[in-house]
Amino acid sequence: MATMDSFNCANDAALKVREEIKSTTRESQVLERNCDENELKKVTSPTTRGSLTGKSLGGWKFASLLLLNQGLATLAFFGVGVNLVLFLTRVLDQENANAANSVSKWTGTVYLCSLIGAFLSDSYWGRYLTCAVFQLVFVLGLGLLSLSSWLFLIKPSGCGDGVEDCLPTSSIGVAIFYLSIYLIAFGYGGHQPTIATFGADQFDESNPKEKKSKSAFFCYFYLALNVGSFFSNTVLVYYENRGEWTLGFLVSLGSAIIALVSFLFGTPKYRYVEPCGNPLPRVAQVFVAAGRKWKLAPAAADALYEVEGTESAIKGSRKILHSNEFLFMDKAATITQSDLYGPNDPWRLCTVTQVEEAKCVMKMLPIWLCTIIYSVVFTQMASLFVEQGDVMNSDFGNFHLPAASMSAFDICSVLVCTGIYRQVLIPLAGRLSGTPKGLSELQRMGIGLIIGMLAMLAAGITEVERLRHVVPNEKVSSLSIFWQIPQYVLVGASEVFMYVGQLEFFNGQAPDGIKSFGSSLCMASISLGNYVSSLLVNMVMGITARGHKPGWIPDDLNTGHMDRFYFLIAVLTAFDFVIYLFCAKWYKCISLDETAKETVQIMEQGGGDHDDQVLSKV
Repeated sequence: MATMDSFNCANDAALKVREEIKSTTRESQVLERNCDENELKKVTSPTTRGSLTGKSLGGWKFASLLLLNQGLATLAFFGVGVNLVLFLTRVLDQENANAANSVSKWTGTVYLCSLIGAFLSDSYWGRYLTCAVFQLVFVLGLGLLSLSSWLFLIKPSGCGDGVEDCLPTSSIGVAIFYLSIYLIAFGYGGHQPTIATFGADQFDESNPKEKKSKSAFFCYFYLALNVGSFFSNTVLVYYENRGEWTLGFLVSLGSAIIALVSFLFGTPKYRYVEPCGNPLPRVAQVFVAAGRKWKLAPAAADALYEVEGTESAIKGSRKILHSNEFLFMDKAATITQSDLYGPNDPWRLCTVTQVEEAKCVMKMLPIWLCTIIYSVVFTQMASLFVEQGDVMNSDFGNFHLPAASMSAFDICSVLVCTGIYRQVLIPLAGRLSGTPKGLSELQRMGIGLIIGMLAMLAAGITEVERLRHVVPNEKVSSLSIFWQIPQYVLVGASEVFMYVGQLEFFNGQAPDGIKSFGSSLCMASISLGNYVSSLLVNMVMGITARGHKPGWIPDDLNTGHMDRFYFLIAVLTAFDFVIYLFCAKWYKCISLDETAKETVQIMEQGGGDHDDQVLSKV
């Protein structure tokens, strides 16, 4: 009891100190309104539009430049990635298994580099500088790739077309090649989450119209990605398959250069958000401080420690209001006598905003983990769907359709479904639900999971039919490859709900200090989806290929049961959906302190006549 009394006394004393600080803060607010415009920016929300300077910053005009940048950068990236496995086998003379492993490692590197870009963006460089630097690395990688293929690898000219073999490559050429493709992976991976967040920064959340535009931006961002990849998967694939590798790489290089120039063109008019410092120590401080006070009961919400005024203790970040999840973490913001009278130590006492930032990471992780199984579904398009199509009848008159080109139906599905989603579904769902957004991000992600499950069922049914039409002693089934259209179309439709929903959800729910980290979670999900898919294949083959059995996914697919593997993924997706429902129901959205935003809006209305209004808002 004596201990509890001392804590209560400490908290009472802390509250008195806070009231004194609040009184001083109110007296200083009138003086702050007479500061110049640069000083005013210091007390505004980090997402407040630059209207205080009288200029029109950001908005759709300059966000459109970022959409163009995204489309061109994606065209350049997939101009290399979509046919990389064929380049390794045809030009570098690698075995199929080795080439597949090389591509898997490279793809995993691309998506893991997104975490590096997000960290630098949030902590030190800011979004603009991070985008510029990683795009320069991207252009450098593409330049080296074009140069190495021209000078060292494509000998004689036109080789690597599946008919004419290339001459043995030099060790210098191979070394430059691998250096170039990993520079491409590093540049594109670091650029992706940052450009998405930087685009969202161009819209002011305090303006209802622009807040709606910010939601639409993520939809168009994913649309731009698919438009760029569509050109790579059709036109560039055609020329590269004919042995014109250097031409394909040069087109990718030109596209990346134009993307960089378009990005730099908007420099004077972009809206910028300052980096908020390294978030890792901030999160660690919360757990260390809570651990040091493990035996204490957390204080009531109104007695927790928080700095006064409109600014957060985290540079460039808005305050976050207290939430009731993970209450044990509130111990980090509980004030003790040693905190009150001792030196200010963030490893012993954290602000509510700092604690809530750590809570936001903890709350988003279960949702993120549920998206990994969907990424397993998405990964099948680049692996088993292609292998399945390769043993189907792909002749269209005198034209032979490459199995990888079927992904064009996925891209077309994304383009069509995006239009339907924006123009039909959102207005309809809005009228039915009474909310402008129609469907929440979590609802959209759940729909994406369901459609992804249906895609796996469609793929399984197609495989059942393919096996029924197998011609004895023939590798290729007589079933037309166009039977794959439903599974590609369903995957494309699911992407519109799942990946657009992910981008909007993780960006919107991430605190200001880790916005790019939120956007990178989407790419990290795809990366882990690749690894989980490979692990699942190995486990299935290890179980089903015992003895003299060929297993579900043998080299000769006509002797296997790939349909069962598709149905297994569908079952796993259904199970994941059930878990996701519980996580989504449990999740509580982030609640930001809008005081600073409202203060700025009143100040923008002008003059000293609004002094009382400003003080009342503060």
